Amino acid sequence: MKIIVGLGNPDDKYKNTRHNIGRDFVESFRKKNKFEEWNFNKKSNALISKGEIVGEKITLILPQTYMNFSGKSLVDFVKTKKQAKETLVIYDDLDLGVGKTKLSFNKNSGGHKGVESIIKLIKTKEFPRWRIGIAPVTPSGKVKKVSGEDAVVKHVLSKFKPSELDALKQIEKNTHKAIEIFVEKDYLLASNEVNSW
Repeated sequence: MKIIVGLGNPDDKYKNTRHNIGRDFVESFRKKNKFEEWNFNKKSNALISKGEIVGEKITLILPQTYMNFSGKSLVDFVKTKKQAKETLVIYDDLDLGVGKTKLSFNKNSGGHKGVESIIKLIKTKEFPRWRIGIAPVTPSGKVKKVSGEDAVVKHVLSKFKPSELDALKQIEKNTHKAIEIFVEKDYLLASNEVNSW
């Protein structure tokens, strides 16, 4: 069974913010593929939905913790390194510009508190991640670095600008496709394909 995790904050006020893009895209994937409605799992403090694509069973997880404690929702589902390798974590990445994505494996958190929590609590960093760029970019496509704690918090909790929405629609389609490829193939074959987009 493959596990797909969308990171974000659970309150409605965070919906459609940059920090919630992983959570929002897993929800749109659920709807697109007509998976079951979300069920709240009290023990893991997470929303769970199950379904199937390309003959593979999939569990979708949306932690109902706040972002920085995301790992608490995974400990009951990811108990071995083998299970970790079958778990795709989808989240926002401030090192990538809007419109960019990357499938990575066995990396450090890169300062992302949600990923940091997962690494700490499932006791391995050997899991695939689909990183979605949320950094502002120049007209030539160069990433504009957001620096300073206050500026970072303000940026990640902001909504996307109208000028970014076209790129966002394409990235949402790419995210759905990347999930499908990950489910169908192992993460190495998947990364060879999706990182060439």
